[in-house]
Amino acid sequence: MYNAWEENGLMDQIQQTIEDLGWKEGDDILVEIGGTSIYEIDGAGTKWAPLKGTRKYNKDAFIVIKQKTPVISSCE
Repeated sequence: MYNAWEENGLMDQIQQTIEDLGWKEGDDILVEIGGTSIYEIDGAGTKWAPLKGTRKYNKDAFIVIKQKTPVISSCE
């Protein structure tokens, strides 16, 4: 069984990546999930007909960790 908290596990890899990027505590960081869909048709709330607005996580969903930075135009 995979343990994300063991040495060199997932959390260590994320921490190392954050350090490699030079991100600091207090930076505006967003964590989002990609590879999802939201049902737009109202259903009965069952597995096969979920309620409108229900989020489905695909098997190949992924996590995006990004730092919000202001966009500065090079044309100014």
